[in-house]
Amino acid sequence: MYFQRIIDLFHENFTAFEELGASVSIWRDGEEALSLAGGYKDRQKTEPWTEETKVLFWSATKGLSAACLIHACQAHGFTLATRVAEIWPEFAQAGKDRVTIGELLSHQAGVPVLTPVVSALDHQAVAAALAAEAPHWPPGQGHGYHPRTFGYLLDELLRRMTGGNPLRDYWRAEFAEILDLDVWIGMPQERVHEASSIFPAKTASPKDDSFYLAFMTPSSLTARAFASPRGLHSVAAMNSPEGRTASLGAFGGVGTARGLGKFYAMLAEGGALDGRRFFKPSTMDWMTTTLTQGPDRILLLDTAFSAGFMRDPVDASGKKLRTNYGPSLRAFGHPGAGGSIAFADPENHIAFAYVMNQMEPGVLPGPKSLRLIDALYAALPTAP
Repeated sequence: MYFQRIIDLFHENFTAFEELGASVSIWRDGEEALSLAGGYKDRQKTEPWTEETKVLFWSATKGLSAACLIHACQAHGFTLATRVAEIWPEFAQAGKDRVTIGELLSHQAGVPVLTPVVSALDHQAVAAALAAEAPHWPPGQGHGYHPRTFGYLLDELLRRMTGGNPLRDYWRAEFAEILDLDVWIGMPQERVHEASSIFPAKTASPKDDSFYLAFMTPSSLTARAFASPRGLHSVAAMNSPEGRTASLGAFGGVGTARGLGKFYAMLAEGGALDGRRFFKPSTMDWMTTTLTQGPDRILLLDTAFSAGFMRDPVDASGKKLRTNYGPSLRAFGHPGAGGSIAFADPENHIAFAYVMNQMEPGVLPGPKSLRLIDALYAALPTAP
């Protein structure tokens, strides 16, 4: 059977890697080719996990948010070279007047940290603080992952482009409702009970890991970035109704693997699906073209970003240093803390999404999903 190895590995995750509840959705040529679900929504193992189970997928939200801003840029005639301050004048403060949309989307703007203490639930206060914040490195000169501020930056810029339309509403109107995706960036209050709780990792990162050491040092840029803005830091807080309903474009997306997979299937099909075109080919190039690569000032390892999406970095010869998104050099996507991941591979017309409720250490994908991705490409007769 074509997918038998993937099926076997998926089920093995529940014993070999102590997975609790998880789903995987694989799409090819615009159709769902495989959907798997297993395990439980709760640690008592009384509520079965199904293909319809929704769960928080943390930073995998960033790809959805980036798509919203890119879509709005396409509609309003803005490019990656457009300066943010042309649309959001207040952002020009403190030497940020030349920051471009491309730099904002690729984590080059230098504002992953907020100096004043502001609440993660107060969008206007966070946006004002970001506008006033001095860059923590010269914008455009290297990059550093913006783990939390990324969502507010894109949300505010989107509001300025669209006359006040917030990210959560734009996502539902322009993508989720049209494609019938069970995915939200801020769930409706009446549906928060549908989401599975997420559970923190049972083990910590290795003590000799440079990112972990920086993360545990409160004064480091890394630790400060993951604490800005304040609030909703714990898993318990994100499981609360308050956390599930908040419009958090960097880390608050909730949905099914199928919903994520179908969204990326649209991107894998060149920006069109179900008879509807969302992105022009020239706009799709923004997602498949690396804008920055090299040492990440926050994650402390080599990373690469296109316009809003993570890419696998390559060496001087063009060979991938990692294959989190498969072997194709055109693939792009985004992981979420603890193990979730979704990506599009336009070269092979493949989309992949994995979500789960038992987190593992780290911000990049782990073996639970990566070995499924490896098995997928090993089975493809057209794999590069």
